[in-house]
Amino acid sequence: MGEDVKTAQFGWPLGMPLIRKIEKDLWEVRSNITDSIARTFFTVKGDTMVLLHGFVKKSQETPQNELRTARQRLRNIFGG
Repeated sequence: MGEDVKTAQFGWPLGMPLIRKIEKDLWEVRSNITDSIARTFFTVKGDTMVLLHGFVKKSQETPQNELRTARQRLRNIFGG
């Protein structure tokens, strides 16, 4: 996961298959790890990449509780 986050940070902006935009100001880094898939939600503020939340996916869809966590942290950053 760390290598994928580093690639995203230093290669920004990037797209699929490594980076997917979720919604305004929210993206995910898509990582394949041993026997699983991991996601790291992040935002960009100025020239800084801010990691919001990471988790290991257990289903095809992104779990809503994981997305809620990232959205709440995003609101804390942007004051909304």
